Amino acid sequence: MPELPEVETTRRGVAPHVVGARIRDTRVREFRMRQPIPRDLATVLQGQRLVGLERRAKYLLFGFERGTLIVHLGMSGSLRVLSPETPPQAHDHVDLVFDNEVCLRLRDPRRFGLMLWTAEPPAAHPLLATLGPEPWDEAFNADYLAALAHSRSGAVKNFVMDGHVVVGVGNIYASESLHRALIHPTRPARRVSRARYASLVSAVREVLESAIGFGGTTLRDFTRDDGKPGYFRNELRVYDRGGEICLQCGKAEIRQKVIGQRMSYFCPQCQR
Repeated sequence: MPELPEVETTRRGVAPHVVGARIRDTRVREFRMRQPIPRDLATVLQGQRLVGLERRAKYLLFGFERGTLIVHLGMSGSLRVLSPETPPQAHDHVDLVFDNEVCLRLRDPRRFGLMLWTAEPPAAHPLLATLGPEPWDEAFNADYLAALAHSRSGAVKNFVMDGHVVVGVGNIYASESLHRALIHPTRPARRVSRARYASLVSAVREVLESAIGFGGTTLRDFTRDDGKPGYFRNELRVYDRGGEICLQCGKAEIRQKVIGQRMSYFCPQCQR
């Protein structure tokens, strides 16, 4: 599914085309998503100017004059910048047509995405209110992780993937970050030292920044706003490389193990 780098790539690609423009038309062809799209969405958005487009975790926040449109891409969703005359295809569920002749089209084959409206501050919305800090927030640091992990006996990989701890560290990026920080993914979170958590904070930021720079990771059907795939998959050091030689030590074979119902990849020599 689209993770933080893919969502941030989408935000950066879409924003220049739509921020500052006004909604001329809203076309909803399918209301049945993970939560139903509001039936009055077209009426609510009509004539409103988009003043900003932000990201919180894996949610896109379209800030209009009188509220926020919260968009989540689910497992297979994408947003495309198109001409309003472009004929819709199967699974093209929503068009936001702006007065600058740009159509922002939501495509979601599995319909696990969301498009919800709130007139309240988005940070107070139930979907966002309990999320952990962003990876680049000052609050996300070694002291913070060590304090939270003090009573956690579960695997550190599950700990860092918990969105209440920090947002955006999905399965791929958790495996890659732990490898760079030289931490074994099954090590209990409470048995990771503060110094190693400092390394993990740096690794998480490094991995996510690199993934954003490459436009995300191509797994299954993620594509950017322009329809092209992301290329971070070419930079992966451990994920999906089971049985291959570790690029860090050049000796051990990458192993794979299911942790928390997710396939994890690690080097048994580098990661302790």
